[in-house]
Amino acid sequence: MLHLFFPFFSLNLYLPACKFFLMDITQRFPLNILLFLTFVPFICPTSTITDILTGALLSLKSDFTDPRNTLQDWSIKSETDPSQLQPTIQSCSWSGITCNANKTTLVSINLSGRNLGGSLSGKKLSFFRDLQHFNLSYNSFSGPLPAEIFNLTELRTLDISRNNFSGEFPGKVSFLGMKSLVLIDAFSNSFSGHLPGNLPQAKALEVLNLAGSYFSGGIPPQYGRFESIRFIHLAGNFLSGRIPPELGSLRTLTHMEIGYNSYEGGIPLEFGNLSEITYLDMADANLSGPIPKELSNLTKLESLFLFQNHLVGLLPWELSRIESLADLDLSDNLISGPIPESFSGLKNLRLLSLFYNSMNGTVPHSISQLPSLETLFIWNNFFGGSLPGDLGMNLNLKWVDVSTNNLVGPIPPRICSGGALTKLIMFSNRFSGTLLPLASGCASLVRLRLEDNSFSGGIPFNFSRLSYIDLSMNNITGPIPPEISGASNLQYFNVSRNPGIRGTIPAGIWSMPSLKNLSMSGCNIGGELPAFGSSCGSVSVIELGENALTGSIPEGISSCHELRRIDFSGNDLTGQIPQGIASLPSLTAFDLSRNNLTGLIPSRFGDSLSLRQFNVSFNDMYGSIPSGKAFISMDRSSYIGNRRLCGPPLRPCPNSVAILGSRSGAKGKLMLVLLLLCLGLVILTTLFVLGLFYFIKGRKRGSWKMISFDGLPQFTPNDILRSFEVSSAGGPVVSSKAVLPTGITVSVKKIEWALRKRMVILLGLINRMGDARHPNLARLLGFCHNREVAYLLYDYLPNGNLVERIGTNKHDWRDKLRVVSGIARGLCYLHHECIPPIPHGDLKSSNVVFDDNMEPRLTGFGLKHLAWLSLDSSAVAISDRDSEEFSSAIKDQIEMDIFNFGEIIVDILTNGRLAGSGESIQSKSKDVLLREICSSGNRFVPDGSVKEEVKLVLEIALLCTQRQAADRPTARDALKLLMEHKKPGE
Repeated sequence: MLHLFFPFFSLNLYLPACKFFLMDITQRFPLNILLFLTFVPFICPTSTITDILTGALLSLKSDFTDPRNTLQDWSIKSETDPSQLQPTIQSCSWSGITCNANKTTLVSINLSGRNLGGSLSGKKLSFFRDLQHFNLSYNSFSGPLPAEIFNLTELRTLDISRNNFSGEFPGKVSFLGMKSLVLIDAFSNSFSGHLPGNLPQAKALEVLNLAGSYFSGGIPPQYGRFESIRFIHLAGNFLSGRIPPELGSLRTLTHMEIGYNSYEGGIPLEFGNLSEITYLDMADANLSGPIPKELSNLTKLESLFLFQNHLVGLLPWELSRIESLADLDLSDNLISGPIPESFSGLKNLRLLSLFYNSMNGTVPHSISQLPSLETLFIWNNFFGGSLPGDLGMNLNLKWVDVSTNNLVGPIPPRICSGGALTKLIMFSNRFSGTLLPLASGCASLVRLRLEDNSFSGGIPFNFSRLSYIDLSMNNITGPIPPEISGASNLQYFNVSRNPGIRGTIPAGIWSMPSLKNLSMSGCNIGGELPAFGSSCGSVSVIELGENALTGSIPEGISSCHELRRIDFSGNDLTGQIPQGIASLPSLTAFDLSRNNLTGLIPSRFGDSLSLRQFNVSFNDMYGSIPSGKAFISMDRSSYIGNRRLCGPPLRPCPNSVAILGSRSGAKGKLMLVLLLLCLGLVILTTLFVLGLFYFIKGRKRGSWKMISFDGLPQFTPNDILRSFEVSSAGGPVVSSKAVLPTGITVSVKKIEWALRKRMVILLGLINRMGDARHPNLARLLGFCHNREVAYLLYDYLPNGNLVERIGTNKHDWRDKLRVVSGIARGLCYLHHECIPPIPHGDLKSSNVVFDDNMEPRLTGFGLKHLAWLSLDSSAVAISDRDSEEFSSAIKDQIEMDIFNFGEIIVDILTNGRLAGSGESIQSKSKDVLLREICSSGNRFVPDGSVKEEVKLVLEIALLCTQRQAADRPTARDALKLLMEHKKPGE
């Protein structure tokens, strides 16, 4: 009544108080609202009578985080319209809010995709009793989902998908009052506990999506009682137990996805009663037993996905009765026997995927008659015989992969008749005949893999769109077509191990704009190497070994800055090694063995930070082998067969100048030498006495030694020790930072020798760690030690670690890919290019640091193994790859490195949202994980080529985090898979 007694009192001061007073009253006494509103004018201004819902929305907003200020229009306007005959809701004009026609009640709240966060209050939701649609999808809400939301009895759709709600899904509430609820979409959250069993009480429910969370236990048998359900999605959780046969009673169901869980037993026979089903996905669900023939009763089924299970037995011929079937994927199971001839009846089949099974027999002719077939995957089976002669005649065939079988005969002559074939993969079979079927009508081909067969004849096909060609290990004859120089899309070309090719290398081959890999080893190719122009910048691998090449290596090769591997071995090359090759920044392998080269080895090779393999054996090289770091790991085999070559690891180089020179003046020079010898003897005696004194003194407290590696000046131990406080506190490995006398800032890691008698072994490992140089490793610059402790000095990189920067590159997919690739390269170097290998041992995001160019570098590598050697008295020195220790301790750490790498990938992809979730992601589907990546705050749009790259990197993470270590790839394999994103058409 303030406005009656104090008309001068500011309306704005007490309006909010009235608003929340009304809210509280209406919540506590909803049955008396009408009576209460009669007296409201004596308490609050008339303009607030109808603002109860507006106030509730503002109260709801106060719990949200809104970094992009998308709810800026959610504010109260002071103007009122006194002519209104009935109360209206002011917030009806706000974004995301929909009211009924006369603006007297709120029917929809849609806040999808606004980057909102925070939690939901059940008390505040209770005001929206007329709400019909509630959409919070694509945000970052967290905390529990309030049970009060299911008291909104008028609610028709609830979409909270792609958030981070956690805890148990409200299941103890009654859904009987939810007579209008048709949709619940909670996809991609973090719910746990059991699936809510009371949901079938919502009689009108048509769509239920609880996929992509952490639900456990079994699927409630009550789910067979849904009366109106059309769509069920429960994939990508931790569900277990047997699939309830009661689900077969869902006669209205059209779409069911329950895969990417770990059930027991097989597919219920009762699923044959799902008469309306069109989409059935039970992939990666640990299912066993045979495929029930009862599934053939599903006459409306269009997509059946049962891949990556343990299904056995024959492929039921009865499935051919499902004439509507368009997608059939039974790959990665234990299915045996042939493809049924009756499959000719599947006139709508687009995808037939049977790879990774134990099937045999021949590919039936009827397969080639399927008019809609686009994709045929039957690789990794035991099929024999020849492919149907008419395969490819239909207009839709796009992708054929029949590799790794026992197939024989020629390429089907009409394979490209449809004009749509983009990928033809036939490697590792026993095919024969010529490549003439590819000469016409195959302009659509992008990827062609025919390696490891018995094909003969020339190379006749069109290069216009091809990006990947592998014809290696066949009987191909004739020269390389000169037209290849005009192949603007070709990235990978491999014809190695075809000794009948002969001819010469086409002159313009290095000008191909996309070429990255050229492999022509063992082809008897002659002539000289074509000149390298300025356009060879994309080439990274050149393999021309075991040919008959003559002439010299063109100087222009030094302009190919992306070169990583060069193999010119086994030719007749002459002349000298071009000096510019030694400056190639990425060169890791260089093989010139068994040629007729002469001259000096360019000394700049010794400065290379990338070179790991170098071979000039059996040439006519002379002079001294360069003494740089790059040559320390090379053994004699890299240089033998060069009788005039000297220096480690070969014979010492002879002195080229006599000490005393000519006889004239020899007497005076002899006296000078004797004088110098005497002076040296005095100096040595003095040093010996001083050394003895310091040795005796040092025996009491432990004398210090300083070892410097490449990149650190020659400091004394005192220089180092004065730069930081020496302390033994904190355990065996302690990290700190220090500034050395010249101003160099280093990161210091402290190692205590628990077993002093093992110092020789430990020092040997530290020296190998110091020799490890790679662009994606933080350098170990040196170490200072006595008989009790060692201080390891690393490059100090001030740009932070991956934990600190994990969410800063949400906008740029390329940044993420660069970080993942850099980590993979560093790990590959440690595992495969260090001999013996150095396990990282503690690979995690905090041990990935960034240099001045924001390139990732691994730090802390080898420290865990070093600590283990220091503590374990049974550990022995590692001398080679075959040692017992390598097969146990190092092997275990290397396998754990791979697992941790997979976890880091997931950490990067989800901006830290799924950090340390290596094991849990195995139970989620790739699609679920992909959507989770998209909902983790990333701003890049995952479609087109980017989506394929994200999928590829995610696939690598899943491989690396396999539960069985034997199923994980090596670091080299993981890096090779990562590089696949550069190969269109895979």
